This record gives sequence, structure tokens and C-alpha cells, in this order.
Amino acid sequence: MIVAGFGFRRAATVESLADALAATDGTPDALATAADKAQALAPLAKRLGLPVHAVPPDALTAARTQTDSAASRTHRNTGSVAEAAALAAAGPGARLLSPRVVSADRMATCALAASSGETS
Repeated sequence: MIVAGFGFRRAATVESLADALAATDGTPDALATAADKAQALAPLAKRLGLPVHAVPPDALTAARTQTDSAASRTHRNTGSVAEAAALAAAGPGARLLSPRVVSADRMATCALAASSGETS
């Protein structure tokens, strides 16, 4: 399973999220973000016909991210919400396929992770 993880500002639009996803050049099987923001992914999930995984705070902080954002460290205690959400939702042994990328409007980030055994 390939999961697109998202981090985003409160003012991010569906287009912000879609732009960040498009920048990964991937095709996910599911979307994921911090549990308290999962509802905000519903419009994009509906558009794409994909499920949304709400990732609890402890799973975000446990994930080892490739990139490090000061904002993510300050607000979520992780280097990248997008990477952490993707890795956590993809499950144990998941690997990052695409580190976080930023939408053109700088309102959203997206990263892709694959579950253990997924080839790409």
C-alpha cells in the first residue's frame, strides 16, 4: 500500500493539497494526516476515491522523518507531519518513497510511503 501523508496549514485549500500530491508524482492507495486534521482531507479523498487515515500524535512523534521543518517540530514534535503521517499509516517497516514536497502556495506538504513489501 502506498500512502500519501499530508501536513498543512489551517488555511490550506483542496487545491493546495492536490498540488502537493501532484508534486510527488505518485499514485497513493490512501491519504493520511494528523488525527485532528483528518476531516480536512475529506474533500480531496472524495475527489480521489481514497480512504483517509487519522494518525494519532504518538505515532507522528515515533516516526523517523527524512526532513526537518521547524514548524513541524514546534507544533507536532516531528520533523515532517507529511512524512510521519505517511510512514505511520503505511504500517510497521514502511519506507519513504518521496520526502515531503511543498505546494506552490506553501500551504501544504505531501510525502509518500510504502508499506513493507510494496515495490513502488
